[in-house]
Amino acid sequence: MALTLVVLAAGMGSRYGGLKQIDPVGPAGETVLDYAVFDAFRAGFDRVLFVIRRDFEALFREKIGARYAGRVAVDYVFQASDALPPGFTPPAGREKPWGTGHALWCARAAVRENFAVINADDFYGADSFRQLADFLRTARGPEAAIVGFRLANTLSEHGAVSRGVCAAAAPGVLASIVEQTGILPAEVGPGRKYSGDEIVSMNCWGFTPAVWNGLEEQFHAFLARLSAPGVDALKAEFYLPASISALVARGETTVRILPTQSSWFGVTYREDKPRVEAALRELIAAGQYPARLWA
Repeated sequence: MALTLVVLAAGMGSRYGGLKQIDPVGPAGETVLDYAVFDAFRAGFDRVLFVIRRDFEALFREKIGARYAGRVAVDYVFQASDALPPGFTPPAGREKPWGTGHALWCARAAVRENFAVINADDFYGADSFRQLADFLRTARGPEAAIVGFRLANTLSEHGAVSRGVCAAAAPGVLASIVEQTGILPAEVGPGRKYSGDEIVSMNCWGFTPAVWNGLEEQFHAFLARLSAPGVDALKAEFYLPASISALVARGETTVRILPTQSSWFGVTYREDKPRVEAALRELIAAGQYPARLWA
């Protein structure tokens, strides 16, 4: 079965201070994204679809897309604030796109097979992609999956993070995702606000094409609410976790939680980079990755 990896890469990384998707962290100049594509490729994914912005298309193709030529099929779609369903227009002054749910919505015409979705700047680990590939090879109809990570393993030492905390309706079955913002390491641990064992979403998903109809409906409803009192149409975002959580609540999809033993790490802040580099060196020393991914 053909499997596509959809990579949400339109963000410029405002807190990080630049286009972190192309910032090298590996010993041979690899990016965090390189490790994700490498893991997906060896798990059986044969196509990568990047969701990017047109203003950095040339740079992204040169620095990222060219690395995978001859290894996997590479395609692109574009996210922009004016990419909206018929009948909708962006409010005056709105420049930035509409969030992760909108980014995936922009890919709807380009994906007709089962697919995974990830962020471009997160390291998910080989086990995450193996589990997603196994799920997607048999998934049918309104089935989906989410790779779940322990909250304690997804923090940054250099600032607050936002995490979608998952609740289960039954063992291994998602009931809802609630976005928690401003989570600091000091708030996580025994007797604190968060135990650290909470399962959180890091935007690592598996879907069938059945998701497109529900996502379309959710996006229309989101856009219709922009004119409601109290809504800031210049800052509102259409988040993928909230959208899927709404579909679950309405009984329109079932989401399996895939708990992973993989290490997660990311570069939310520029100060996170040394820790990511050190973690990759340890994984390479343990034989989990070659010293040069694309030799």
